Amino acid sequence: MSEANGVMMQYFHWYTPADGTLWNQVARHAKDLAEAGITALWLPPAYKATGGANDVGYGVYDLFDLGEFEQKGSVRTKYGTKDEYIKAIEVAQSAGLHIYADVVFNHKLGADHKEEFTATPCDPHNRHDPIGEAQTIQAWTHFTFPGRQGQYSELEWHWWHFTAADYNAFDEDFEAVYLFDGKTFDDEVDLEKGTFDYLMGCDLDMSSADVQQELKYWGEWYVKTTHVDGFRFDAVKHVKAGFFPQWLSHVRHHAGRRLFAVGEYWSGNIEALHYFIEVTGGDVMLFDAPLHYNFSDASKQGDAYDLRQIFDKSLVQEQPALAVTLVDNHDSQPLQSLESVVEGWFKPLAYALILLRRDGYPCVFMADYYGAHYKDVGQDGQEYEIWLDSHQWLIDKFLWARRAYAYGDQYDYFDHPNTIGWTRLGDEAHPGGLAVVLSNGEAGSKFMEVGQANMTYVDVTEHIAEPVVTNDEGWAEFSCEAGSVSVWVPHPS
Repeated sequence: MSEANGVMMQYFHWYTPADGTLWNQVARHAKDLAEAGITALWLPPAYKATGGANDVGYGVYDLFDLGEFEQKGSVRTKYGTKDEYIKAIEVAQSAGLHIYADVVFNHKLGADHKEEFTATPCDPHNRHDPIGEAQTIQAWTHFTFPGRQGQYSELEWHWWHFTAADYNAFDEDFEAVYLFDGKTFDDEVDLEKGTFDYLMGCDLDMSSADVQQELKYWGEWYVKTTHVDGFRFDAVKHVKAGFFPQWLSHVRHHAGRRLFAVGEYWSGNIEALHYFIEVTGGDVMLFDAPLHYNFSDASKQGDAYDLRQIFDKSLVQEQPALAVTLVDNHDSQPLQSLESVVEGWFKPLAYALILLRRDGYPCVFMADYYGAHYKDVGQDGQEYEIWLDSHQWLIDKFLWARRAYAYGDQYDYFDHPNTIGWTRLGDEAHPGGLAVVLSNGEAGSKFMEVGQANMTYVDVTEHIAEPVVTNDEGWAEFSCEAGSVSVWVPHPS
């Protein structure tokens, strides 16, 4: 993030249509998003996944196939072709947007051939606990990438490039995580399940020199090919944390520029996020998952939730310089594996809390901005139809207020369980400041200082029509409706 008051957008969701049009859509919307106040787009995985043209991209098959080769049943990915991807990046950057690529280093899926080798079955719930003797297994671990035929990289991946898998063709019904012969689970990972090194598919062995060299080479190639401005690392709690600063240092050196980085450490345990930051030397920002969970809880509890605690044990509270704040994402949205819904009524409040405060680098979720409609089977086996409302009008108002007035000192008025507020006093280049009041219960108000004497303020949300005038000391009573948020800015003269 280089711009003052930058805002990233996650420009996809899990159910983005698989019609190959997303890259072209990026190019069409880039100018409008930049004008609205978005400064960077996080785009989904651009490389070929095991599900071909229908895969969201996290079932990584070939990092070097950006929709260029006939593999896994298609040339294009879910989002389009390589040429369309590169064109979209060029157009977006010309509009003033930075582009962050989604990088998945934890696993591969969809191997081309099976291999036989020795492995030890371990308890899926405690990977340090063997549940059988070392034995010969047969697993899908040989990646030859026949459609690419060695272009860009000649490396074929074999079982020795991986640490573990959860499939054995000789005993398909036996549930285990198979630790490959001569391998150990990585340290510097999350401690859930004993060690959360293994997540899915073929788990990359980050201690392998071949793997490290190939991923670093791929990083050079990717930046040179696409000219992206940074990276979002997937599933970092499952990958040896120390690898990320090594990889970034290598790629930044070859790119000759800084390159932004944020990791997805999806855990409500703030101490786990602190550990990752310590190991990586603060080189990688993290999404503020604990804050998301606070938003989800607040949205479900209504006026029983104490808003004074909304930032408790969040990353933006404890390490604000390294926090990417968010309301929702593709994993937390309804019907997904990590579903933790932020109810629709609370989303305007949550977006005010990330977009109009001093700390954190906020990320707007595409499905919250444009809305979304999809069907899927829930964890209970039932099919559901989901409608997510568009909050574009209100988010655009927040983005405008952020860019115009959210500068300078911040005064907090977190002194009531159901009505809280804060002000920004502005600076020389952005005078006037702003005031924000929100309530999860009845209509409320806050007597707050904005530092501007005898100035008229209006509510940009248009929830409250009557303007407010500050007193001789720059204080005024700013209000909001029940279960709502109001954002007060200087009245245009």
